[in-house]
Amino acid sequence: MEIIPLSYPLLNATTLSLAKPISIAIGHFDGVHRGHQNVVNEAISFAKDTDMLSAVLTFAPHPKEVLGHGDQYYSCLTPFQKKMDLFAQLGVDIVFVMQFDLTFAAMLPNEFVDEVLRPLGVKHAVIGFDFTFGSKGLGNAEVLRELGKPDIAVSIIEPLFEDGTKVSSTYTRDSLEQGNLEMVSLLLGRSYEVVGTVVHGDGRGRTIGFPTANLELHDRYVSPRLGVYAVIAWIDGIPHGGVLNHGMKPTFNKADVKPVMEAHLFNFDEDIYGKEMKVQFIAFIRPEQKFNAIADLIAQIAADSATAKELLGEL
Repeated sequence: MEIIPLSYPLLNATTLSLAKPISIAIGHFDGVHRGHQNVVNEAISFAKDTDMLSAVLTFAPHPKEVLGHGDQYYSCLTPFQKKMDLFAQLGVDIVFVMQFDLTFAAMLPNEFVDEVLRPLGVKHAVIGFDFTFGSKGLGNAEVLRELGKPDIAVSIIEPLFEDGTKVSSTYTRDSLEQGNLEMVSLLLGRSYEVVGTVVHGDGRGRTIGFPTANLELHDRYVSPRLGVYAVIAWIDGIPHGGVLNHGMKPTFNKADVKPVMEAHLFNFDEDIYGKEMKVQFIAFIRPEQKFNAIADLIAQIAADSATAKELLGEL
């Protein structure tokens, strides 16, 4: 899969020299959830049937981050590299990454079609039913269909529902922040994951018999609910079952510290400081709590570990 950065005005479009016309899915696609996958898969399927190249047009940073419509968009479900990996797994040929800035945001709907889509060689565009584009969101799915005539066909994908609620990035974020990992996995079609580097903590876990790997995240992820989780941690491509606490460590710390992620990995005793670790969140076990005695904390960690082992099975 090829990744091509773009900026508006699209000065480098004529230098792309793509061998075939393009079937393109358009959207930010944070999460690449099952609804997003329907949009992308339609572009891929059409490309295969018509001998086109399949593509995605996505935006960086998030449009709402640039336009100031919500601090929550400074965090993401799928950082850039993870999103690219997911597009590649789906079978996309090309990803165009458009720099989203105020100049691009001020573009009129017809300019988007005439000065971005047509120069890229787009002959088929796929969008979600609620897609908007152009200055102040003046363009919508039907506007794109009209502006695309006669040379750009437009497919509009209807929403996907789960338990009566539309599958969306917002629903996924809300479910994650509530600790509803079963719903998160259902919406994404996979487990939620974060990636970071193992760093030195305060070393207290080892002194109480439960050494932990402290994770310094690489990106600004949507934060799961504070609490204890059954997880699978991947180190050097090898999965390890474990139990992870995401929180403020109230038994030891004051309330003004930032949340941390620390994982106790089962049957594991290697020096992994400085290594990259990917953590997949499998199940929420309990909220974080403060213990009055260290012995009570040790007993609870042992109970949490037993629960996690039961949930994870063979790992």
